[in-house]
Amino acid sequence: MSSGYSAILFDLDGTITDSAPGITATLSYTFERLGLPPASPEELLRYVGPPLLDSFRDIAKMDQELSDRALDIYREKYLNDGAYDSSLYPGVAELIKRIGASPLPMSLATSKPELPATLILEHYGLATQFDVITGASADEVRSAKKDVVAEALVRLKALGADLSNPVLIGDRKHDVEGAAANGVPTIFVTWGYGSVEEQAGAVAVVDTPEQLAALLF
Repeated sequence: MSSGYSAILFDLDGTITDSAPGITATLSYTFERLGLPPASPEELLRYVGPPLLDSFRDIAKMDQELSDRALDIYREKYLNDGAYDSSLYPGVAELIKRIGASPLPMSLATSKPELPATLILEHYGLATQFDVITGASADEVRSAKKDVVAEALVRLKALGADLSNPVLIGDRKHDVEGAAANGVPTIFVTWGYGSVEEQAGAVAVVDTPEQLAALLF
């Protein structure tokens, strides 16, 4: 392998799956249940990727009590209806299977809670390709990307993985910043939800899974 990367961390939403339809529909339902004005499609897309509690606070300007209510409504609806309203980005599943068959250890690193993240990977037949599936904790104490990345590294280390040169694959500035907080570089994928400005700080930017594979192998 020419890249020298010793372990791979993968974001989920916007990197492996186009999950926006299920997330934005569930958010619209949540706002309606709370009696809040509907949000525009553009505004709803801002919620895809970052921790939801942060977005309820920063985008919707909710206080902690309302944020907690919104999260409870969202989670129940999303697990029942929204989680599978998504699709795989073309070529990504094949790349994940290639990594899974290689000596490179691999962990998911998503701000989505681990239960729905695991169910989604199982739905697409990809869960067994990962050595570790790391996401937000159920209580949201671990939801910031830097904390998720840190936990993924701890779990990979426990398996004896070589962490001398890990890399994160992601599509938002939260991925870049969260990985950097752990000394991990990010390869930014353009097929997700991030803007050009969010690419700042990434070690590389790729437009296709084929370009990504060329950097990993």
